[in-house]
Amino acid sequence: MKGTTHLAIGAAIGVAAAATHPITPKNVAVFMIVAAFSALSADLDGTNMLSGKLSKAARLIRELMLWGGIVMTGAAVYLYAVRGSFYPLYAAGSAAVLLLGMLSRNGAIRNALVSAIGGVLLYTGFMVQMNWLMGLGVYIAWVPWLNHRGLTHTVWAVIAWGAIGWGLEQQIGIPGVAYTAVCGYVSHLVADTLTPSGVKWLYPLTKKTFKLPFF
Repeated sequence: MKGTTHLAIGAAIGVAAAATHPITPKNVAVFMIVAAFSALSADLDGTNMLSGKLSKAARLIRELMLWGGIVMTGAAVYLYAVRGSFYPLYAAGSAAVLLLGMLSRNGAIRNALVSAIGGVLLYTGFMVQMNWLMGLGVYIAWVPWLNHRGLTHTVWAVIAWGAIGWGLEQQIGIPGVAYTAVCGYVSHLVADTLTPSGVKWLYPLTKKTFKLPFF
């Protein structure tokens, strides 16, 4: 299902959550952000609205590695051929950069960028002693490398996401945040269950795919 659809469902959940609690600018903003982000997070195991913008940066990094490796290798060849100078470490570094540029894929670089963001959140959470933020950092750093619609689309992911939401709720003192986070995340899995591909809700206990292909 398209990311825009997941986002719309998440936004609707955020509106409903805000309407059932004291309506203040802070509450509305928190419920909307939590619900929308939760509704999109399950797809961090692939290219989605949250990570898609990093694809351009990934392509740029790959091109920089490729052309940078070519220039560096050319310089190493020039120094050896013209001046008779050979620098092993420089030559090895040039070859490594060139090979990385040739062999790396945009998807792998994008995943690394997402993982880096998760690493920053994990470190920040550790420094400020926020367990929920560390949990979020671990999630974001880990899931880009999983198979699409794998572990992120299971009841176990819902439980883990609920724990992160509960920690956030305790941190900011707004009742209902954890419930909203779980509803947002579950909405994504339910929506994907309505597609022909379905969802393996109980993976890895079973690889059975649950689906009601309405779309």
